[in-house]
Amino acid sequence: ILLLGQGGVHKIEASHEVYKGYQSLETIPPKFQPYRTGFHFQPPRNWINDPNGPMVYKGIYHLFYQYNPNGSVWGNIVWAHATSKDLVNWELQPVALSAAEPNMDINGAWSGSATILPDGKPVILYTGVDSQNQQVQNVAVPKNLSDPYLIEWTKPPQNPIMSPTIQNQINSSSFRDPSTGWLGPDNVWRVVVGSKIGKQGVAILYKSKDFVNWVKDKKPLHSAHGNGMWECPAFYPVSVGNRNSVDTSKSSNDLNVKYVLKVSLDDIKHDYYTVGSYNYHTDVYTPNRGSIQNGFSGLRYDYGKFYASKSFYDGEMNRRVLWGWVNESSSVADDVKKGWSGVMAVPRRVWLDKSGKQLHINPVQEFVKLRMNPVSLRNHVLQPSSLLKVHNITAAQVIDRSNADVEIAFEGLDLSKAEVIDPSWISKPQVLCNQNDSSVRGSLGPFGLKVLASKGMEEYTSVFFRVFKMNTQNNKQHVVLMCSDQSRSSLDKDVDKSNYGAFVNVNPGHEKLSLRTLIDHSIVESFAAKGKSCITSRVYPKLAIDKAAHLYAFNNGLQSVKISSLNAWSMKSAQITGKQ
Repeated sequence: ILLLGQGGVHKIEASHEVYKGYQSLETIPPKFQPYRTGFHFQPPRNWINDPNGPMVYKGIYHLFYQYNPNGSVWGNIVWAHATSKDLVNWELQPVALSAAEPNMDINGAWSGSATILPDGKPVILYTGVDSQNQQVQNVAVPKNLSDPYLIEWTKPPQNPIMSPTIQNQINSSSFRDPSTGWLGPDNVWRVVVGSKIGKQGVAILYKSKDFVNWVKDKKPLHSAHGNGMWECPAFYPVSVGNRNSVDTSKSSNDLNVKYVLKVSLDDIKHDYYTVGSYNYHTDVYTPNRGSIQNGFSGLRYDYGKFYASKSFYDGEMNRRVLWGWVNESSSVADDVKKGWSGVMAVPRRVWLDKSGKQLHINPVQEFVKLRMNPVSLRNHVLQPSSLLKVHNITAAQVIDRSNADVEIAFEGLDLSKAEVIDPSWISKPQVLCNQNDSSVRGSLGPFGLKVLASKGMEEYTSVFFRVFKMNTQNNKQHVVLMCSDQSRSSLDKDVDKSNYGAFVNVNPGHEKLSLRTLIDHSIVESFAAKGKSCITSRVYPKLAIDKAAHLYAFNNGLQSVKISSLNAWSMKSAQITGKQ
């Protein structure tokens, strides 16, 4: 597909726009960088996208990621590598996998996953684009297993280990992103690879006895109609009834385990998941009854900018950790000017809700050590049309509100005053948030936070709730809408200021409405109801920068609401050292 845009004629390759004129145009990042993050992972310069092969090995956390070593747009893709002892501070390592072999990956070392074998040896499966521009799957192994930093990797001569052929009828341009492997009770390994047949998304199942020789199964692990290419598929178990995680190869016969299938939908750039059961004997995954699989509806890890995610089992902490790529909302010209594009969302812990129907997703606990200068407030009633500035609440504490962590909980709602919602809107939260931004008054809401706000309120990003009630014959329940409103986030007219929305599975009559928001210069990550719904956004204020950024709690509804608790902290910057 050819398009005409910035950087000359460019095309779409896989899921990325190709700007030939910019692919190898490396710029020196300017000294003034108001949008560089302080505690999110990003290398000093250039383009990044999908997180790849995250794992923990000999006590060291590893993050690989798609990287253009020569420019700030997609292209020249290799596997870059960083290591950490705490998931917060990182050391950049040399490129782990370059694009070099004609029959494997000469045209790109694309996304993949890491698997820890029973003997403790890590193995990487990744997609390569060969000299014929076919997508093939390759394996890579560490050169030195005694090195906890896994600096050097080798590609065995058996590669490629999975290829599209006339016999298997796999689409050679839609065959990518192998998952972490899982070992069945029959001692056979399984992985899934993303693909499509027309508009049908497919998780192709492969099996192997030795992790080198793979055979395509007769049927996929799962498929669904109407949602196109499945990128970055993930399949893993979750514990029922507690927050502890289980190894990817946990037996499916355990009644205390359910399974998650996640796919990244290439057509719309969002990550969707279902929760269900898995039969090892038939290799059939069955989503829970009521889980939406077809089209573009259903549960998402994050209802904002969050894509191509990868997770791993952290045996050191008995948890599952999730990484996701957060792309820019600025123009390509701006990305080239600033010399970089893309950040990683903060790593998040994942566990199954006690209902067994959805996940909780929250920042890993290590980030609390970056908190400083605490500010707190208790039992404050926000009257209709009120705005509460969050500083100088106690003594003279002032938060750097370009870089903050805020937790707030609301209660005291008069639910009898809730507006009735048309049931047809339940499947359209983003549309509802676009039509009813923070300036539109309702009965119960909007109320929440205004972050990265300028002194004169010319700019601000709002994260808020609205409470409605259903009024059908079979449903009189209250529903809670969460919105992230970027419509007034910047005076810059060239950035995307779309609003995002999600309904939160919480009963406001029995539970407080809680919200945690991480603010980091150009990224705002929000987690409602202990991570039942998450929204990540990118914003680029012109005025609300560094010390000129302000933080508010607000209520623009017609009814009062009580802040039961508010805790806010400045955040120290994470350390990213080394050279790529």
